[in-house]
Amino acid sequence: MNQSSNLYELDFYAWTQQQAEFLQQKKWNCLDVPNLVEEIESLGKQQRQELRNRLGILLAHLLKWEFQPSYRSKSWLATIREQRRQVLRLLKENPSLQPYLAEAMEDAYQSGLNLAVTETPLDYDDFPEECSYSFDQVLDSQFFPGQSES
Repeated sequence: MNQSSNLYELDFYAWTQQQAEFLQQKKWNCLDVPNLVEEIESLGKQQRQELRNRLGILLAHLLKWEFQPSYRSKSWLATIREQRRQVLRLLKENPSLQPYLAEAMEDAYQSGLNLAVTETPLDYDDFPEECSYSFDQVLDSQFFPGQSES
């Protein structure tokens, strides 16, 4: 194990600073390539996870909005607005996530469904098994399911 790999195990932050310095100084032979590759791949996975998480929270609140109209609140509205804003920001900053959207929506819907069931007195049978909103609807600032019930 070289000195960089050892630092990676002992002090991750110090390792990141050291690797950045090696990159800036073009000290290619000093780089901890195996751990750098692992961390770069992990960063990409984190972006996908953030997209799924934000969509899951957004979908949960859209479900709650639709299926519990008498409980609609400014808090739910604020959460819907913020999650939409964050998903749009994430996609703007990471346009290569676009091909992943269909899969992300499927995964996120299941998470959102779990959250909606946890946060309401409703059961799984009270909600659709699959997402009934399109991705465009989910991100449309004017879309609120069941809005006519307000």
